[in-house]
Amino acid sequence: MESTLVRTWAEINLDALEHNYRKLRELIGEKVKFLGVVKADAYGHGAVMVARTLEDLGADYLAVSSIDEAMELRLNGIKMPILILGHTPKEQVGRLIKYDITQAVSCEAKAIEYSEECQKLGETLKIHIKVDTGMSRLGYICVGDYFSIGIGGMANACNLPGLYAEGIFTHFAMADMEGSTADEYTEKQFTLFRDVVLAVEKEVGRDFKIRHCANSGATARFPKTYLDMVRPGLLLYGYGQYSKELGLKPVMALKTTVSTVKIYPKGTAISYGGIYVTDKQTRMGVIPYGYADGFLRSLSSRCSLWTEEGLAPQRGKICMDMAMIDLTGKDSIDVGSEIEIFGEHNDIDSLSEIAGTIPYELTCAVSKRVPRMYMRGGAVVEKELMLRM
Repeated sequence: MESTLVRTWAEINLDALEHNYRKLRELIGEKVKFLGVVKADAYGHGAVMVARTLEDLGADYLAVSSIDEAMELRLNGIKMPILILGHTPKEQVGRLIKYDITQAVSCEAKAIEYSEECQKLGETLKIHIKVDTGMSRLGYICVGDYFSIGIGGMANACNLPGLYAEGIFTHFAMADMEGSTADEYTEKQFTLFRDVVLAVEKEVGRDFKIRHCANSGATARFPKTYLDMVRPGLLLYGYGQYSKELGLKPVMALKTTVSTVKIYPKGTAISYGGIYVTDKQTRMGVIPYGYADGFLRSLSSRCSLWTEEGLAPQRGKICMDMAMIDLTGKDSIDVGSEIEIFGEHNDIDSLSEIAGTIPYELTCAVSKRVPRMYMRGGAVVEKELMLRM
């Protein structure tokens, strides 16, 4: 659905996405499978368009968080394999099978539930076994004294009727962090994962088709962890320090326009709470971008946005629908002028660092009322607005 309002919009550069895919494919080699992580609407970039692009480029798998996210892709024509990383209620097993969706299994109780449902349906569900090697979130626990218990539980899941254990995987907790402590922790996780895989395969009497553990950090820093498949997320979208080192390009640029310009005298309190007071006559611009659009309120009076005359400091508390920027000395920037919130000229990594967070939070925060403009060769090839109209 198109909006008639030129307000705030996100430009999704499909050329940059393709560039990143090809760079990462070159890094991992043709023998290693490529899983594109497109959960959370592809981290705000638009899951359907990102998935279509990856499918056309020859990626091997996609990962989502829930069956709803998987169904969105299937119902929009995506045919490539999809792995659900989160939990799916047993009542949805029929849909998983009907739409050929792979399900992660993280404990014995879920494996049993899925097996029972498959037997009722007389069908087989493709699964990937999740191993907890130190993330302490989801997965069969296999650390220390839990090793033999975990191996037994995973082997049982592989042998349950109605389940086909295509893969086994784990998730690194510190692969994107530098330093001996983080590196040792990643090495410890990887060694444990390999020991688990060997033990389960021996117990079951067959090898897993796909073993995977390399997230973005490991893809950039630990080639030996590639195994059969890698799962880049942050790297795929071109964010983070390793993206720069690998020559990857940011996929999203977020832009807005100046809607109002006003001149305030010295001593004027700006926005809620008056946390910023002008120290001289100030030319202030209002932009239609607030925390309801994804502008984190924690950035209030702490960041700058890009204009054609350079960076403009944001002033005062960020409002729900608006924010104010200081245009003093930038006389050519007027009503209708384009402002870059983050993108080519205003690095999202720097903005996220100021906010004390990661780039993912900023892209995921871009709300559904912000249209996505999909770009090829500098031109808009498709538009997407998530609001119901």
